[in-house]
Amino acid sequence: MKSNRSIRMALFSVALIVLAVAPFSLRAQDTPVEVKFYYPTAVGGPLTQIFDGYVEQFNKANPDVKVVATYAGGYDDISAAVQTEIQGKGEGPDVAVMLAADLPTFIDNGYILPLQTFIDKMDDGKAYTDDFFPAFMRNSVDADGQVWAIPFQRSTPVLYYNKDQFKEVGLDPNTPPKTTQDLVDYATKLTKPNGERWGLEIPSDGFPYWLFQGFAIGNGQNVVGDNFNDI
Repeated sequence: MKSNRSIRMALFSVALIVLAVAPFSLRAQDTPVEVKFYYPTAVGGPLTQIFDGYVEQFNKANPDVKVVATYAGGYDDISAAVQTEIQGKGEGPDVAVMLAADLPTFIDNGYILPLQTFIDKMDDGKAYTDDFFPAFMRNSVDADGQVWAIPFQRSTPVLYYNKDQFKEVGLDPNTPPKTTQDLVDYATKLTKPNGERWGLEIPSDGFPYWLFQGFAIGNGQNVVGDNFNDI
């Protein structure tokens, strides 16, 4: 929660501003505290309407807080917008949804406040953070155990496979690969030597590092350390 307009705060991969603000008591006042919330979308669909719906529900349930949601483009757009506003001595948003990969840079530049400051003021702060999957929180906690962000909109890779092509090479179309070795073996069978078809395709556009990281962790080695600032 922001009570001083000079405080700039951005929460990366946040669950929702509802979760960041609702637990804290607000002092009685004539006008509600206004919280500027920037959010991006990296996919198509009615995501902006969903965000606006969340904000509307929160504002109705919390009349002493007014969340003003602003769609700020894609992840790169919102990162650039926040940095430009703050570097230009502007206020910037109070809360923002951003890529977890941006977190160390914003911490080093002093653009954000640790969420731990607010969690410690909650009656059930530990229970609140413990409610998230530990793997999701690993992008949010530094080497000192301090929480800087709350997970939000975690992307989960999905493997699609062609049953007709499975049949073509003698694979069971109802049994997809279950292990890394299965994936390699199946892909080898599906690949045509003349280069006409490859047995496996891993997208390299967009955000390829999180796809690669999944393979690395699945083989027992993360591409970074145990914390986001522990390389």
